Amino acid sequence: MSCGLTVRWSLTEAPEGVEDKLRRYLEETSHARFEGRPGLRFKTWRMRSGAWFEGCYVFVDDAARRAFQEEFTAVAAESAGSRIIGSAPVLIEECEVPAIAEGGAGFLSAAVHDRG
Repeated sequence: MSCGLTVRWSLTEAPEGVEDKLRRYLEETSHARFEGRPGLRFKTWRMRSGAWFEGCYVFVDDAARRAFQEEFTAVAAESAGSRIIGSAPVLIEECEVPAIAEGGAGFLSAAVHDRG
């Protein structure tokens, strides 16, 4: 089952302070947009300062992934992430998610992750 999707932007030429702007966007807007979204099991946002910013999605099935991918790809260059970063994604790629494990600490859905 290919129900995963990765969307990645390069931060190598992004404006200074973009990481903080992205964190604020996640906290104030994006997290709520995906919380409880039908067809989505979960979304994780990942970032390496000065290198890349990425959304990792796992959908209930390939049809849900395909529908979201088509919808997003059509507007990717104008998406909020692209506007904040100043460029379109460098990668929009489906992937297989062969397994998922929930750790002993449990799953936590949060608009702000503890960075400490």
